[in-house]
Amino acid sequence: MRQLIIFGTILCSIILIIPTMLVLAFQGEDTPDKSMKPTVVQTSNTSSTNVTILPAENISVPVFRTKTQVLEEVDFEEYIIGVVASEMPAEFSLEALKAQALTARTFIIKHMLNPGDITLPEGAVVTDTVMHQVFRNDAELREFWGKDYAWAKAKVTEAVQATRGQVITYEGSPITASFFSTSNGYTENSEDYWANEFPYLRSVESPWDSESPRYTKETVVSSQEFFQKLGVKLPGDGTVGKITSRTDSGRVASVEINGKTFTGREIREKLDLDSSDFQWKRNGNNVVIQTKGWGHGVGMSQWGAEGMAKEGRTYRDIINHYYQDVQISSIEPFIANLTASSSVQ
Repeated sequence: MRQLIIFGTILCSIILIIPTMLVLAFQGEDTPDKSMKPTVVQTSNTSSTNVTILPAENISVPVFRTKTQVLEEVDFEEYIIGVVASEMPAEFSLEALKAQALTARTFIIKHMLNPGDITLPEGAVVTDTVMHQVFRNDAELREFWGKDYAWAKAKVTEAVQATRGQVITYEGSPITASFFSTSNGYTENSEDYWANEFPYLRSVESPWDSESPRYTKETVVSSQEFFQKLGVKLPGDGTVGKITSRTDSGRVASVEINGKTFTGREIREKLDLDSSDFQWKRNGNNVVIQTKGWGHGVGMSQWGAEGMAKEGRTYRDIINHYYQDVQISSIEPFIANLTASSSVQ
């Protein structure tokens, strides 16, 4: 291991979603300077569980660790384990964890083949945060799970190995495998939250999410905080603002406050709300906001996946419900393309 001086600043602002993690969701984020050269460390599978891990794909994932500011080279399938373990509770059903493994593997192979325009430290492909996918290595998982480490690591590893070599594709290419925690009963069309329209990211019903502990939440914002974060004063008539339109899934599309228009996404992000499906009212000098769901709402709902699994649905059923007209395909041609492009460089 060799130490190199790290220049610039790291990831000043990261939007918090559970998961999620798409570059599309982080337009305008501050990013590290290109000249940053982190320390490089090599890791491999250190699991002590009884689950046998097959030899990893012949590639590794260079992960920039934001806390230690080092570049960690992680075996490909071990990276998937670390993501699934960090993005979905190990207590969830095995079929839900398998679906999460497919989204994680699809995300990273697509990202490695077509990196986004976010500037990362030299040599890094992804961070270990929601800017891409949350990742913990084996040592961190031991601390994270504590006494539950043995069974939790074994269960997540089983889910990952059960989907080994599989990715989600649309018309022969890996999809943008977005996911989130909890819907409001429906997922969101991609273009209703992001700028891009994807034919496989369509609004679908997701009634299982009502079991999530974050299905509803109340947030209280003072009038001063409201002005500071949105740059507009509350109306003098005791109201908040008018919700002028909603998306197909029932989330807020646009609102008007004192003559200024905002999207539902802007309100959610500026006020740090769980969801863009909200109702609000004035209570003295405060604004009381009721939200339904948790996350951006695009793609696979994790609590929906868990609900489907509890009903006896398989991970394939889950994937085909939340991503329209997709296929579960072999990763081999994409690994070959990645290896070929790396050898040319």
